[in-house]
Amino acid sequence: MRGAISGLTLASSEDSLVRLFVATLAGLCYGTRQIVEANRAKGLELGTIVASGGAAHSALMRRLLADATGLSVALPETPEPVLLGSAMVGAVASRAHPDLAAAAAAMGRSGEVLRPAGGAIADFHAAKYQAYRLLQRCERETRAILRPYCNP
Repeated sequence: MRGAISGLTLASSEDSLVRLFVATLAGLCYGTRQIVEANRAKGLELGTIVASGGAAHSALMRRLLADATGLSVALPETPEPVLLGSAMVGAVASRAHPDLAAAAAAMGRSGEVLRPAGGAIADFHAAKYQAYRLLQRCERETRAILRPYCNP
């Protein structure tokens, strides 16, 4: 997928940079919402997103992720969740736990959990998500129209 920015101006103020940054984060969160919806369409019910990595350290990112997806966002208790995940895979491989769900239950702990705000905030993100999906369709159609005239 390629990115598109709608509403970009020539403004160069700090305020406009902040708006663009927050819009970019929201776009990432709407992409996550699409993944959640695709999994739900296949029968997988998701209730909580466990955030890890650099972006997980941002309270703003966690708030946007919860509100944009409608899911709770939890921080793992461990400072190194990727290493813990590797240890869980090793525990299953060595038969210390029967499967990843059992390993996660035994070895992982959640820290702070942030729940979606709901109400007017949920309505706002629903409208923004609808616009996000429309812009995706427009971008795909634009590429298709121009494909014969562009280099691959």
